[in-house]
Amino acid sequence: MLFGLNRATDEKSLQELLEHFSKRKLTDVLVPRMTDDEINQLVEQLMGIMRNHLSDEEYHSLLLDDPHHRH
Repeated sequence: MLFGLNRATDEKSLQELLEHFSKRKLTDVLVPRMTDDEINQLVEQLMGIMRNHLSDEEYHSLLLDDPHHRH
């Protein structure tokens, strides 16, 4: 993972970071150590990014694995 060289490298590095960050082995250790404020900030940031860039259908099919959702 390397950030700051160019957009393409940043995108690839971010994808890799998020994949590693979401591994159960890491979250089992990290999440219980986070403060309530850290949890709330992270949730707000992630939800805000998804609201800004995903349609309702994309949110449900990509995040919630519900391809049949209709709003």
